[in-house]
Amino acid sequence: MSTGKAYKVLITHPEVPQEGIDLLKENCELIQVQSLPTNRAELLQKIRGVDGVLWGGHEALNAEVLDAAGPQLKSISTMSAGIDYVDVPEVKKRKIPLGHTPTVLNTAVADLAVGLLIAAGRRFHEGRRKIETDNWENYHLNWMLGQDIRDSIVGFYGFGGIGQAIAKRLSGFDIDQVLYTTRRRVHKEIEQELNAKKVDFDTLLAQSDFVVIASPLTADTQGVFNTTAFNKMKETAVLVNIGRGKIVNQDDLYEALKSNKIFAAGLDVTDPEPLSAKDKLLSLDNVVVLPHIGSATKRTRAEMATIAAHNVLRGLVGEPMLSPAY
Repeated sequence: MSTGKAYKVLITHPEVPQEGIDLLKENCELIQVQSLPTNRAELLQKIRGVDGVLWGGHEALNAEVLDAAGPQLKSISTMSAGIDYVDVPEVKKRKIPLGHTPTVLNTAVADLAVGLLIAAGRRFHEGRRKIETDNWENYHLNWMLGQDIRDSIVGFYGFGGIGQAIAKRLSGFDIDQVLYTTRRRVHKEIEQELNAKKVDFDTLLAQSDFVVIASPLTADTQGVFNTTAFNKMKETAVLVNIGRGKIVNQDDLYEALKSNKIFAAGLDVTDPEPLSAKDKLLSLDNVVVLPHIGSATKRTRAEMATIAAHNVLRGLVGEPMLSPAY
């Protein structure tokens, strides 16, 4: 049966915001995966014969999926910034345009990162536990002392749009300097504006009072925050991770926090996700863990769906995507 619409597009998740769906349905016949969590069989069956895909979740997007779709597939966009769940070489090999949605989530993630940095540095989680266990010791003068942000050195592992947005926010806290470790140097104007200096990884670890992980997960970044790295950090240092959980060796982080090799950590990403309620990390006082909610605001998710829909539409008609992944 023909709907008279030029293209067939699969939306792989039942909760993709309406803003994105409305854009697509003007010119496309839409099919939507309804299962939650995503039933792989349903996805593989519904993707058959579609022209475009708005990939709404973090399921593996690989050869199996592309084979199931068929050779007419000509446009895919994820609804995320990170695409470590996509077999990019496989998509590229088939010459299918791939979009993602960075930049629109920078603001929400950066706000959350500042929240984590403060929460970890000023012992929010431990403080709450003190109240819950009847250990509010208000007769001390030096009780629950945390780390100052003013005049501190903040180091970024990864310094793209999100890292820069965090640095910009922290400049309002009168920090002393920003250090960053990346493969390529950022523009001189950005360095000047954010008082940022490119340094090697060891220098970043040794000099930073706060270390913020804001890099994608790649073969090069996986597990680089391990015991060796933690031993190079200050004992007063706070680690914040809003990148990907696997950039940190979590067993090593647990040991570093437990033995006070570093002061505290604030994590929006873990390995694995979801983290088990029984995970040993959660037994510690000096770690604040959030369930990967960095981009979880209504406005941000609506904008992500909108960009993803535009990406798909442009790919369908052979135009360059708004946010191409390559």
